[in-house]
Amino acid sequence: MPQAFTPAFKRALVTAAAALPLATSVVAGLPTAARAASTLTNAGFETGGTGTATPAGWSVYSAAGQNGASYTEAGGHSGSYRLTHYAAAAYKVETYQYLSGLANGSYTLTAWVRSSGGQNSAYLALRNCGSAEQRTDLPPTPNGAWIRLVTSVKVTGGQCTISIDSDANAGNWINVDDLSFAPGSTGVAARGVDVSTLKKSEDKGGVYRWADGSTGDALDILHSSGANYVRLKVWVNPADGYNDKAKVLAMAKRAKALGMGLLIDFHYSDSWADPGKQTKPAAWSGYSLAQLKSAVYNHTYDVLNALKAQGTTADMVQIGNEINAGILWSEGSTAHWSDLAALLAQGANAAKAVSSSTRVALHLAKGGDDAGTRAFFDNAVSYGVPFDLIGLSYYGYWHGPLSDLQTTLDDVAARYGKQVFVAETAYAFTLANGDALENNIATSSQLVAGYPATQAGQAANLRDVMNVVEAVPNGRGLGVFYWEPTWTAVAGNGWDPTDPASGDAWENQALFDYSGRPTSAMSWLKHR
Repeated sequence: MPQAFTPAFKRALVTAAAALPLATSVVAGLPTAARAASTLTNAGFETGGTGTATPAGWSVYSAAGQNGASYTEAGGHSGSYRLTHYAAAAYKVETYQYLSGLANGSYTLTAWVRSSGGQNSAYLALRNCGSAEQRTDLPPTPNGAWIRLVTSVKVTGGQCTISIDSDANAGNWINVDDLSFAPGSTGVAARGVDVSTLKKSEDKGGVYRWADGSTGDALDILHSSGANYVRLKVWVNPADGYNDKAKVLAMAKRAKALGMGLLIDFHYSDSWADPGKQTKPAAWSGYSLAQLKSAVYNHTYDVLNALKAQGTTADMVQIGNEINAGILWSEGSTAHWSDLAALLAQGANAAKAVSSSTRVALHLAKGGDDAGTRAFFDNAVSYGVPFDLIGLSYYGYWHGPLSDLQTTLDDVAARYGKQVFVAETAYAFTLANGDALENNIATSSQLVAGYPATQAGQAANLRDVMNVVEAVPNGRGLGVFYWEPTWTAVAGNGWDPTDPASGDAWENQALFDYSGRPTSAMSWLKHR
């Protein structure tokens, strides 16, 4: 980490450096210094042009005398120029600006960034602000797209240092542009986990451990690591007896006892509902549309009212799961939007009848598909479907780069005036198999560039997804739910509720490793 300098020392450096020409103002082993101000100077790096080693208003420091690794060049996010960190040899460099005369309170740094990835670390930091240093890491952007990041801090002493840091290997680079530092704060309110398979895992002998190897309750471990929300799916009449009303009620009690929020995910099926299948429950198979509408209302009301009666009212509810093409096919498919809208409205109305404070979400598997998400929600609005939240599944290996996720979240949050959240995400911590069934993500060709199938790669992927959600403007990024962190390889807890011998294709994306201990990604559930 670059050395921290006191304001007095920096002021002394300003005086010493003032008499030197710009080209010789960088003294080996010492930072250059800029005049302190209360607002960011040259936040878009437009002053000075290409090749400026020390952009106006900024200072550069490298303990190894590698200041030349920081410079401006053409090709900004907006305007003509950007800041770049790059060198042909390994380097450590900090570009920073010291602000003083600030009113105390919360502030948010916003910046547009790109990165090659591969650094030991590359991040934005707010330090010397009178409270704990805050950082946001730069994600790899191999597609060359810009990503907007935010970092918030509480200023208590009227000053703060805005810092851009790289500890990089030879050839690694970052670009940074269009910074702002303004009053306000950000955060990720919902840091959720979908533990729908946990009870079955426990009943079949699944064991979960704390980091020291001692056994523990998986939900306790997740909660202690920062998870503050639980997501539970509901099937109508599942063949294995799990994820039904009774099991959901029991798991909700465990979550609420820990003070966690509760998101109920209705599939309106006896088994998995997703973009490729929305099969009606067997008991509803011969129903007319009118009967289906009644069944959706009654089932939704029954489950949610039972939760309320036991003191575990749902905080959020999904009316359907990954409903890209509708629910309850074929009557409720998107080929019949008026009928689909009527079914969705029945579920939403039932949820509000139980508790007006329960927020209703519609959930698509389109985290990287802005046009497709718009098309669905334009129809939902046109047909008068009531909803409070927009949930999107985002798996980088299926849904495209983080820049596509950011575009989609930003656009639909603004277009519909709703909070948005990532309802499902996950990543592999290994390509090794934990049971006889091949994993969904099993080969290196399936991985997202910049994120290896390691614990560090899994952690970085979750970190960066959370950072993108946090950066949604106007506080509309609600949170992130990690999908099935407890679905470890346990005999009998396979994917098919009708086949006890079916395997688990997800264990290499859980947040517990093959010894049952937390992976390092779990720590990111403490994200601001």
